Amino acid sequence: MRHTDDQSAAKRSSSEFPESLQNVGRRSFLTGLATFLLVAGEACRRPVQPVPEITLVLIDQTWLDRTFQDRRNLELEQFTKETGIRVKLLPSPEGAGETLDAWRSLLESGAKIPDVYAVDVIWPGILAENLLDLKAFVPAQEIATHFPELIANNTVNGKLVALPCLVDVGLLFYRTDLLRHYGYRTPPRTWEELETMAARIQAGERASGQKDFCGFVWEGASSESVTCNALEWQVSEGGGPIIENDVVTVNNPETARALERAARWVGTISPPGVVAYKEWDAYNIWQAGQSAFMRNWATSHFGELIQGSITKDQFDIASLPRGRARIATTVGGRAYAVSRHSLYPREAASLVRFLCRPDAQLNRIRKIGGSPTISELYNDPGMLAANPYFSTILKTYRNDKVWRPSRETGKRYPDFSRAYYTTVRDVLEGKKTAAGALSDLQSELMQITGLNAPAPGASSGAHGKSAVLRVPPCYTDHVVS
Repeated sequence: MRHTDDQSAAKRSSSEFPESLQNVGRRSFLTGLATFLLVAGEACRRPVQPVPEITLVLIDQTWLDRTFQDRRNLELEQFTKETGIRVKLLPSPEGAGETLDAWRSLLESGAKIPDVYAVDVIWPGILAENLLDLKAFVPAQEIATHFPELIANNTVNGKLVALPCLVDVGLLFYRTDLLRHYGYRTPPRTWEELETMAARIQAGERASGQKDFCGFVWEGASSESVTCNALEWQVSEGGGPIIENDVVTVNNPETARALERAARWVGTISPPGVVAYKEWDAYNIWQAGQSAFMRNWATSHFGELIQGSITKDQFDIASLPRGRARIATTVGGRAYAVSRHSLYPREAASLVRFLCRPDAQLNRIRKIGGSPTISELYNDPGMLAANPYFSTILKTYRNDKVWRPSRETGKRYPDFSRAYYTTVRDVLEGKKTAAGALSDLQSELMQITGLNAPAPGASSGAHGKSAVLRVPPCYTDHVVS
């Protein structure tokens, strides 16, 4: 039976949000949730509408600032015009960990709302038990328009539990004006070249009075941020993708060499506090014009994010530098899923289809940012004219992508990643040697997953001797928040 719009929202929201949620999200999430419940409660006292309406509740994991909210509201209003179905948007907690905890609390409690969830690329295996199989609602030809790897990533035990709406990759941002000034014609092609170029530019800029300038900023916080960075270092050097052919691949000379190299950056070409940086911290330093190079996600270069002292003619993007084995970039992104507890599964699936369809992706990219999950959109003339970086993003995704082992680990992935990034952080801070830390990590990951180690004598990549980086230390450290 269909409920009247606001009465339905009020009944569901007042009785089916679990009490445990209050211990999960941060203040912004709880404030948003409380506001939603208040509005819904006020609606209960209004006269009953003569024509019953359906209201879906969407919870998203994006930064819901005013600009984003206004543009997202316009998008949802278009869906209402087309279908007659209204949508209420809930904000998420701050931080990926808090968001995942909130999603799990809601879904595992059987909450009827939210109806539609934004799902990170590493979450399908964690949340799958409480998500609907979208193959029952989305035509096969529509599913086939998306990158097949994303569809495979969102398929768990034969169920398509989420439909992709955004793909992301790690990229190297570089200052074209500074490269020209110091005589470089191209961005660094290897990590060794990056070290050399970053050190020279840093020394020159500091000598000219930019005492806080650093060569390279990236994300080293003890979180999923450093998992993504360290995976790129490890794979590019030939250390394997953490799990490969049902074995754990971390305790090897290639991975040790990659982590030792990154540890050399801390306090030399990178600020000492880089071990606490997440994506926005690195971006804020870059935006302030205080770094020659930055590793960040492709979405960081779109729309209103490019502002501050860095102008569009002063920077460009490129694939990340090559290690001894290859170029490697971690895949990120987002999809939308329908709760199996939703009272309106078909209507919720129609919202997912709307949010993921080609014209909606194009409109969102123009106004908000992101990279599409439908390959044909990368050939759209208007989009290419507005976003010349798409060709680099597509090339990087197709040729250099590496996946975090979330499919292999399923619900164990949070513990798996935590063990990995904690160990990496210990090496970056100099608390442990790479060799000793990786030996302990190998055992811990095997215990978490039940998988084996590589056979004795097996190697994940080429061996070699690392160059030693000698540059002046960063004497200042600041995180712009």
